[in-house]
Amino acid sequence: MPKSVNKVILLGNLGKDPEVKYTPSGLPVAKFSLATGERYKDKDGQWQERTEWHNIVAWQRLAEIVGEYVKKGSKVYIEGRIQTRSWDDKQTGEKKYRTEIVANDLVLLGGRGESQESGEGRASRGAAASYDQRSPQHDDTAQSAEITDEDIPF
Repeated sequence: MPKSVNKVILLGNLGKDPEVKYTPSGLPVAKFSLATGERYKDKDGQWQERTEWHNIVAWQRLAEIVGEYVKKGSKVYIEGRIQTRSWDDKQTGEKKYRTEIVANDLVLLGGRGESQESGEGRASRGAAASYDQRSPQHDDTAQSAEITDEDIPF
């Protein structure tokens, strides 16, 4: 069988706060909508804007991170894959479909209401405008602890 690729890259803003739930087995899952936009000239030469809404699903630790750090209006970069689910509507018996992006990587680019310049400087730390950005006070009596991969939220 020939090789195939199912990869999506999105950069946009959340339309509402993420909804985090747990499966019966205790697995966290986060769902949210992401808006991306484009500008184009119509046939009359006038600039138009179009917004596309994407349904995003994140699982396991990524779902927990989304629930903790991402809010409505947050600008995020997402990598994932397209997945379409189907089910039978219980009331009508009609077959329903939902296309969503299953996220496997997410980068926080800034918080709600920030300008692009100020938000990107804190992207790697996932900081938003409401977080305290002052340098931490050092306690000379505390011993330094080794940081492991599990201490990093991303």
